[in-house]
Amino acid sequence: MSKVLVLNASYEPLNICTWRRAIVLLLKGKAEQVEHNNNGRLIYADTPLPTVIRLRHYVKIPYKEISLSRRNILHRDSYTCQYCGVRRHDLTIDHIIPRSRGGGDTWDNVTAACLKCNVKKGNRTPKEAGMLLRSQPRRPFSHVLFEISKHSSSNGDSVWQKYVIGFS
Repeated sequence: MSKVLVLNASYEPLNICTWRRAIVLLLKGKAEQVEHNNNGRLIYADTPLPTVIRLRHYVKIPYKEISLSRRNILHRDSYTCQYCGVRRHDLTIDHIIPRSRGGGDTWDNVTAACLKCNVKKGNRTPKEAGMLLRSQPRRPFSHVLFEISKHSSSNGDSVWQKYVIGFS
């Protein structure tokens, strides 16, 4: 089933919905079509299937904390070991400053690592172990963008990227 990116009136990414929900929003006049499917799939005689819609009225987005979980850390790091660069789905979570040395469970202190790199680093900091991080870990910018990035990376929808990239 096709997913549709929903933009706020300000073109800020807001949500992802099904194409059926997008059609309802379009027919009720609550949204306008910004991008459409180019593979020839039509809803009606001359209306192509939407891939990006924009709401006509601005909707305020409430702040929501993103939970620090293994799944969210692996997604943030694109299922890539931050030491050697291997892409896998069975990665471990490494504390940059080990917990035994006062490092906590925070977005800035945890990163995805393969088992080999995690064992090699051991109870040391990356500098002490002679290992460099590929990217500095940080808290995700917004829960909306974090959820959208989960869907856009799995769908590989490059049309969404120009709307999401400026807000991440």
